[in-house]
Amino acid sequence: MTDARFHADPAPALVLSGTGPAPERASLEGPRARVSAEVVADDDGWRVDLPLHVARWGGPDLPLPRGSYALRVSGAGIDDAELPDVPLRVLGTLRAELRDGAVEIGPPIDPVYDSGEGQAALERRYATRPGELENAVFFESFYGRNASCNPLAIDREIARRAPGVTRYWSVADLSVVVPEGAVAVVEGSPEWWRARGVSRLLVVNDWLRRRFSRRGGQVVLQTWHGTPLKRLALHRPGFDPRRAAAVLRESFRWDILLAQNPYAASVLRKAYAFLRRPLWVEGYPRNDVLVTGDGASTRAALGIGAEERVILYAPTWRDDRDEIVDFVDPTSLAADTGSVVLVRGHSRTLQPGHDLAGPRVIDVTGYPDTSALLLAADALVTDYSSVMFDFSVTGKPMYFLVPDMDHYRGTLRGFYFDLAARAPGPVVRTQPELVAALTAEETAPFAEKYDAWRRAFNARDDGRAAERVVRRILDQGLIERE
Repeated sequence: MTDARFHADPAPALVLSGTGPAPERASLEGPRARVSAEVVADDDGWRVDLPLHVARWGGPDLPLPRGSYALRVSGAGIDDAELPDVPLRVLGTLRAELRDGAVEIGPPIDPVYDSGEGQAALERRYATRPGELENAVFFESFYGRNASCNPLAIDREIARRAPGVTRYWSVADLSVVVPEGAVAVVEGSPEWWRARGVSRLLVVNDWLRRRFSRRGGQVVLQTWHGTPLKRLALHRPGFDPRRAAAVLRESFRWDILLAQNPYAASVLRKAYAFLRRPLWVEGYPRNDVLVTGDGASTRAALGIGAEERVILYAPTWRDDRDEIVDFVDPTSLAADTGSVVLVRGHSRTLQPGHDLAGPRVIDVTGYPDTSALLLAADALVTDYSSVMFDFSVTGKPMYFLVPDMDHYRGTLRGFYFDLAARAPGPVVRTQPELVAALTAEETAPFAEKYDAWRRAFNARDDGRAAERVVRRILDQGLIERE
């Protein structure tokens, strides 16, 4: 190998070249994405252009997600020890650095802004300056890891009813697909600070960060991201004064809180001390599609036939580990049930985790929107995740695999109610028990519990939640129709 460099034209790539026998193959391998390229050889030597972009799930060609990608160049006597370092370079839609045999991909932000001082300077420039607010909405879902959940459904309804409103989407990097007509702003960039500082309405589904200070006239609609089974915020086990202070500081930033149902409204109001402020109980906008849509397009994007039985395994995250729990062997689950198994890790396991693989197994942790996966699935296997309160909108069977229930309930988090007593499906402790339940497909014994569950948690999930929420936004003048 004689040269390694990055180039940005016509698209970001890592170019390797050399003389003598050409390598057999070259690839970049990350936890959630992989790219490879053919080696081109001639009389003068060889060259390979490794793209720093990829199309996933049948979507558009986009920059690689942020993270570390192992560079593999094999054959022709070349090994990883010979790979040179290449300095950091911003390449339009991303930035890249080759170091110690790995390509580090990051968002396309000037490194000068990476420091605390750089971010503080942007905060002073954009977040506190006087001036009129824009007729704009700033959306953020799961800290910019994707454009999904309740903010996405509200975005779509605002675009339909008030197309003149500017819609900014906070994204971790430009691998995140934003809705048509929206403007992506990379977190921490000057554009991001400006958009968050001038938008009249902020719609978020998790905590605000980077010392957000609401300007006069700004309104924050906190949609949250699920009806809670597990205890959260002020209700978590063990009193921690720093955590309590952080919860209260965050809660005071919100003007309106959205809840899926009256039960969630009661829990969230107390857990976040959200007192004497509006709490809208309108159902979840993200669940509208579960009433009005179908899973055909998602199955097609995943390469799954219409006749296939699809099991979605979607456990929640654990406070004592970074990656998805390993309670299921998805390959054997697929073989034993004759199904396609979709593995969906929690958003908190997206960065530290890696895709699982196997025959008839598809890791969809990086898939943009959970609601589309719920539509595509024939059955859900979960544990304590709030996805249980969404999937029940479909009426399809649910199974609860809870081998660590005693530890989770007694030590990690605790529950707001007895899941085993109210679960609208089998509660099992082992994978063999799960396989037996999935194979039996006996839903009749749980029909009464399922009906009671839906009455308690899905009464407002009628396909029109986004319409009701946006009507309130417009009627209260939080944004203008133009």
